[in-house]
Amino acid sequence: MSDGTAERTSVRYLSLDWIDELRREVAADGHFAELAGAHELGITQVVTSGPEGTVVYHLQVGDGAARFGVGPADPEHVRMEQAWDTAVGVATGSMNAHEAFIEGRIRLAGDQQHLLDAQPVFAALDRVFTTVRERTDYR
Repeated sequence: MSDGTAERTSVRYLSLDWIDELRREVAADGHFAELAGAHELGITQVVTSGPEGTVVYHLQVGDGAARFGVGPADPEHVRMEQAWDTAVGVATGSMNAHEAFIEGRIRLAGDQQHLLDAQPVFAALDRVFTTVRERTDYR
């Protein structure tokens, strides 16, 4: 007999299952809806050279809604591109994201002011990533 807690299986980093896990977490986080009333941000993440090839996913925040999903943001304010090893390093904490930007390992295009203005959105997103990281397989 179960104790009422759902046992979650591991999901592979950047797989459709992983993106779906993040989509569910973002949708369930009431703080995102609150932030989406005050911020507008469309960010596309492109990860190249991974086990599944190139993966493109987005976070779209605005008009009181927050969505995470497959494909590019629309509208897209910012695009970040990086190789698989950089993405894994940043996601697992073995690589500092700021240093990866400075070293050119993460390439940024678009309106950087949107990134600066949306820092509360990134703080909320970090909480979601932390929750999903516990059940993510980075191989």
